[in-house]
Amino acid sequence: MTTTRSGGVSTPPYDTFNLGDHVGDDPAAVAANRRRLATATGLGEDRVIWMHQVHGVRVETVEGPRPRVEDTDALVTATPRLALAVVTADCVPVLLADARAGVVGAAHAGRVGAQNGVVPRTVEAMLRAGAQLADISVLLGPAVSGTNYEVPAAMADEVEAALPGSRTVTAKGTPGLDLRAGIVRQLKDLGVAAIDVDPRCTVADKALFSHRRGAPTGRLASLVWVE
Repeated sequence: MTTTRSGGVSTPPYDTFNLGDHVGDDPAAVAANRRRLATATGLGEDRVIWMHQVHGVRVETVEGPRPRVEDTDALVTATPRLALAVVTADCVPVLLADARAGVVGAAHAGRVGAQNGVVPRTVEAMLRAGAQLADISVLLGPAVSGTNYEVPAAMADEVEAALPGSRTVTAKGTPGLDLRAGIVRQLKDLGVAAIDVDPRCTVADKALFSHRRGAPTGRLASLVWVE
């Protein structure tokens, strides 16, 4: 599941359902929003695991409730009813699951993390936890689209070299990146066949938070868990 901007208590420019605790919003508002989300999932507040994301490639396997996992950009668990949360506002939230084995993963794949391999590292951690490659399904959540993700040509070339399929052209005809396209290709090369992509662009869709469209702003949350 992925949230939108609506349904929370945060005030502008974080209005209203900001779930990021690192963007300058009132901590009490963020805490209230997180409680609302936990209640809506039916899991309870202590069953949602949040990360302090640093655009890295570290993957942490969790077995039970924790207040927060520090300096990590991906989580894996085989514990039932333990939700893994990713917060984003243009980066790609990657949700993975092997329902048969009862193993799930969640990765924060921004440009740097995607380029450096956070997604394949998450898949590897899932396999170590008992998942089977053929049974893994993946959802790439809302993120900035290639149409709206303009970058310098040298950066586009650098990312393309590490994440083939991600270089593109923006609506203005300038060099751009479509990280989700690159991640789809990466997953297919790994042997993952069941891949879905949420078509929404965070920059274009005003119902979503977008750092590129206007910072400071809030963060969406994408969650995955196994019953």
